[in-house]
Amino acid sequence: MSEKPDNTEDKQEEMASLKSWGAPVTWFEEHNCSNKVVDCGWGRLLFGQTFDGPDSLAKLLQEEQSGRRDIALYVREPHIVLAAAPLALFLDPSHTFRRNFDTPLPPVNHEGLIIREAEPEDQDRINAIYQARGMIPWEPGFVASTKTHDEIIILVAIEPSTDDIVGVVEGVDHVVAINDPDNGSSLWALAVDTKARRPGIGKKLSLALAQHFCDLGRSFMDLSVMHDNADAIGLYKKLGFEQVPVYCVKKKNTVNERLFVGPEPNQHLNIYGQIIVDEARRRGISVEVEDEAAALFSLTLGSRRVACRESLCDLTSAVAMSRCDDKALTHRLLAKVGLMVPAQKIIESEDDAIEFLERYNRVVVKPVKGEQGQGVFVDLQSAKGVKAAIGEAKKYCNDVIIEQFVSGDDVRIIVIDGEVVAAAIRKPASIVGDGKHSIRELIEKQSRRREAATRGESRIPIDDETERCLRHAGQTLETVLEEGAFLAVRKTANLHTGGTIHDVTPELHVSLADAAVRAAAALGMPVVGLDFVVPAIDQPAYWIIEANERPGLANHEPAPTAEKFIDFLFPSTRPGAA
Repeated sequence: MSEKPDNTEDKQEEMASLKSWGAPVTWFEEHNCSNKVVDCGWGRLLFGQTFDGPDSLAKLLQEEQSGRRDIALYVREPHIVLAAAPLALFLDPSHTFRRNFDTPLPPVNHEGLIIREAEPEDQDRINAIYQARGMIPWEPGFVASTKTHDEIIILVAIEPSTDDIVGVVEGVDHVVAINDPDNGSSLWALAVDTKARRPGIGKKLSLALAQHFCDLGRSFMDLSVMHDNADAIGLYKKLGFEQVPVYCVKKKNTVNERLFVGPEPNQHLNIYGQIIVDEARRRGISVEVEDEAAALFSLTLGSRRVACRESLCDLTSAVAMSRCDDKALTHRLLAKVGLMVPAQKIIESEDDAIEFLERYNRVVVKPVKGEQGQGVFVDLQSAKGVKAAIGEAKKYCNDVIIEQFVSGDDVRIIVIDGEVVAAAIRKPASIVGDGKHSIRELIEKQSRRREAATRGESRIPIDDETERCLRHAGQTLETVLEEGAFLAVRKTANLHTGGTIHDVTPELHVSLADAAVRAAAALGMPVVGLDFVVPAIDQPAYWIIEANERPGLANHEPAPTAEKFIDFLFPSTRPGAA
């Protein structure tokens, strides 16, 4: 990490004698630091203590650019700032926590991670993490701009086994930014990839940033955290952070609407329903929730009313839905129009299944009807395994399919109204060894992280299929993997069994997109998720495995799936529509 310019010892002594929220505004004027603002990429950080009055602070907050999120921190008199623009501004319901550096920081142990400063070429990967977390991405060229602005430092965490960026944090040096009398710093925009396999990435990034500022001679590091984020608050307290009476003021906008309008009646919708409801509300479409647990709701605009269950809506016919619900029927219809599908048949007897296995050597067994990967067994290579899988699959449906196993990347392609709007590679649940914990413990830890990242939609079951996958790899649940060792613990890439999803929409080969559109048309599906297996995402070869009549649109951010879905349901609300 590069070192930043620091003040002289005399200047630090002068600063230490003051308190920034108690220092007179004239001090900042005398030091040419009044009305100070720092561009943080996602918006501006306004140092409230430097402003010459509440009116000027309120005025500047109201000039926030569309799609950005400005924050005024260290506001001297937040109640008076709010009174200056009560309809436009609000007091953010977050706490400020401070880590003073007068006591030693815990040792920074990266445990196999690489933590370094961000480079300009990292920005797209960082923005993908932010968008998957529902956070505002940085404006174009922001990382490059920080190389010439010493008040900002950005750290990224790299997973060595994949070279992926799995976490990011942004720091602001208050001394460089405002000649801070308190000699402080702050942490912003901490985010961890929802697909990260290692635990504690956020903690390691926070400590690394704190150590950076401590090494520069700063006195403390502040951060802002939502008042109800108990897990984060608990972590920060363990790291020595203490709550301080410092508050944020923000402008009311669509990005932070949930923070000032109060709880909605549908706060318990799952992520697949919520992403659609949020987009509808942004367009002025009214929402009526019929059943939260089932994610059933209706959208109404004028005289038009559409009932939905997540992405399944009135505009999908019952006949079209039945074409997807029956996997054998899906297979026949797609083959009929010349699309590539693996060999498949409904099992009539165990002997029938064993004969199929002998012909293709590697097979898949699954129920004719079912979802979320239930009862699906992949890459079976023995008669014993096939027989056991048939028995398990029959628990979900009396009719069971055996299918040729085809290898390659598992790709979900979303088609809405005859247009491919998203494509993502799906990867099976996996773990990374740390040389300390058993595979069982690592699965449990990873499962908790996946569950938290997906609001309970994704978790890794420890069941017969997981144990079968481990046996194929020569492992057991009690094995302790060595540091950095990568291990897939499921064969299927289904999100509900801990799989992860990685957006590849820009790289999708035109032949794959064409096949997906043709498949949607053959099934009569206006909204559908098609499961492909491909040798490579940028090549034309493929097999279509299944079609999903209710694809999870929330899994495909940053692709605009919810926006395209609402465009389809309510064309008059499309941007630029007459």
